[in-house]
Order: sequence, then structure tokens, then C-alpha cells
Amino acid sequence: MTSIETEKKVKKVIDKIRPYIMRDGGDVEFIKIEDGIVYVRMLGACAGCSSLDTTLSDGIENLLLEEVPGIIGVENVK
Repeated sequence: MTSIETEKKVKKVIDKIRPYIMRDGGDVEFIKIEDGIVYVRMLGACAGCSSLDTTLSDGIENLLLEEVPGIIGVENVK
């Protein structure tokens, strides 16, 4: 899979989970993929939320690991 295909798949997964994050007053923005790590910026109510780590690992990261080959993790960019 090319990096462009990988990026498209990652964005598609983020778009799939975005409504759930927005429902709680937050949002997520794709930044880049580097060495299998997806970098995102959490916005709105998610920025500084006590559940941010859970949202990243149990929500976004798990879904990306399951649906996009080659992804090994997710990091929040502040």
C-alpha cells in the first residue's frame, strides 16, 4: 500500500469516529503519518480532557490498528 493510500484510509477512519468525538464537544484533526505513527491534534473539549488518553488509545488508535495496515500507534500533537 502506498503512503497516499494509507493516508486516505487513515482519514476515512478518522472521519468515521469524528461524529462520536464531536458529540462530546471535541474534534480530531489529522496531521501526518510518520514511521507508522499517526499524528493527530485533539480539538475543542478534547484538548485537555481527562479522558483524552482513553479516547486516543481505546478509540482512535484501536480502530486505526484494526483497519489500516502498517499503522503502529497514534500520538496527539499539542
